[in-house]
Parts: sequence; structure tokens; C-alpha cells
Amino acid sequence: MSVPTNTYQFYQQVGVKENISDVIANLSPRKTPMQNALGNEKVTQPLFQWQEDSLRAVAANAKIDGDDASYVAAVPTVMRSNYTQIFAESIVVSDRADVISTYGRKREFAYQMAKSAAQVKRDRENALVGTAGSKAAGSATTASTMAGFQTQVASSLVSYMGAATNLTEAGLVTALQAAYTAGADPTRIHVTPANSVVLAAFASAAGRYRTISDAGDKSTTLVNVVNLYVSPFGEQKVEINRFQKDKNTLIFDPDMWTNITLRPWERKDLAKTGDSTKAMILGEFSLKHKSFSASAIVVDNATSGF
Repeated sequence: MSVPTNTYQFYQQVGVKENISDVIANLSPRKTPMQNALGNEKVTQPLFQWQEDSLRAVAANAKIDGDDASYVAAVPTVMRSNYTQIFAESIVVSDRADVISTYGRKREFAYQMAKSAAQVKRDRENALVGTAGSKAAGSATTASTMAGFQTQVASSLVSYMGAATNLTEAGLVTALQAAYTAGADPTRIHVTPANSVVLAAFASAAGRYRTISDAGDKSTTLVNVVNLYVSPFGEQKVEINRFQKDKNTLIFDPDMWTNITLRPWERKDLAKTGDSTKAMILGEFSLKHKSFSASAIVVDNATSGF
């Protein structure tokens, strides 16, 4: 095969447009399971408080006919509190960069703002479940911080698995039992990516399996996931959280937790001081556990601490 004489070929062309995709793929994780699972409450102060109460232990209760009344010792409520935490990220884009033609986005400033919005949302999820952070009031020189999930659970409901390097089913069931005994009815189990694989292996290790049948579908589906765990203490939906603190498994009822908002997310346009545009994404949030005995945690490969 030969090419005709004087054929003008691609290899001779000058100024060929680069084959750059007009879609910029951002593979960074954006899902925030804990934020998405909880309801929302507005507060008006950085320090917010709530009261926690519980019923007395059950007792034998039989009275003699005509007996005088006896009085129970009243127990005061427990005052709980947390602080809101400011999340912010600022960007500055030169005005020239914002007007030139680019692949993948129309305006550089808008693209960078969208990235920052996703980034600070991830930071908030990390503060909720990724750091086991404690509350702090802050000062003129230090930021206030909120107590995360781990530090709002009663110590009696935190199970440490000692030398176990991974989550075990026995450890999970023990924590569920402890929560149930304390009066809780958890409906969610949040696991790290590593422990999601461990949880999926529970069924195969015990010889249990799940069958999916569809008479109209001749394809074969291999299922290796646990998305609903049924224990003697109820049913729990299982979800993976990329941002969850390593080795932590969280057991909870979303109705017993609330996202707290002092200031919702907003864009603040900052003063223009030259040939650039500046802005900030900012929000102020926290977390409330209505009862510290309503959730449980399993911490593998540890004897104390998160």
C-alpha cells in the first residue's frame, strides 16, 4: 500500500488543537455519610447546651394495700454542651487568569470556588468522625473546636478489642448488646473501608450466604458486601465512611444525633486590593449527641483511647 504523491498528511499540519478533555475529572471523595445521615438544628451562640435525662433502673414494685406512700429520690438532669467550629477556605485568582479561555471550565474563579466548597465539606466530615476531637472554647489567639462523635459517647459503651488487629463479629455483637442494655436502639453501623472488607467476610466465614434471584436476568451477580446486619439486638444499616477514624466502628441511631449550625455555608467576597478577585467559603457548625448512652463504638487493635 502506498500514499499518493503530494498527499497533505496530519504529520505536516501546524497548529493542531490539543486533545484535552473539556471535562476535568475530580476523583477525590465527596460523600459525607455522617453529615447526610443526621438532621439539622440552628443555634444562636458558639456555646450551646442541652440536658440529658434517663429513667431509674427497674425494681421490684409491689405495694401493700393501704400502705403509706414512699418517695423516690429525684435525680437531676445532666447538662451537656459543645462549641461550634468555624470552617473556612479562601481563594484568590488573578483577573487575567479568570478571563482567558481554558479547557474544562468557563471561569477559573468559579471552578476554584466549587473545589473549595467540596474541600471544606470534607473537612467538616473529618471533624465529625475522623479526629475524635474534644471541645474547646477557643480564645483571641486559638480556634474553638467541637467535640466529635467519639468524645460524645459514654466510656462504658466504648469497646476496646485489645490485640485484635481487625474488627471481629464477637466484638461488634458485644458492643450492640451493650448499647441495647443501656436502652439504645441503634440502626446504623458506620465502618472504615478496611473494616467494610472485614465485615463482608463475616458471612462467608460462618457459612452464611445471600441469594439474589431474578427470573428475567440470566447474568450472574457475585455479591460480597454486607449492607444490612441483623443481630439479636435489631437491624443495622451498614455504611462505609472514608473519613472515619482508623480502627473505629460507630454504632448509632441518627435520630439521637443532630448537625448543629450557627452560620450556614456562605461565600464572602473579600476586598479587592489589586488585579485579582478574592473570596472565602465559610460556615460554623457542631454536633450534638442527645444522650451519651445512645451509641456505641468498637475500637480494634487498642486497649484504651481512640
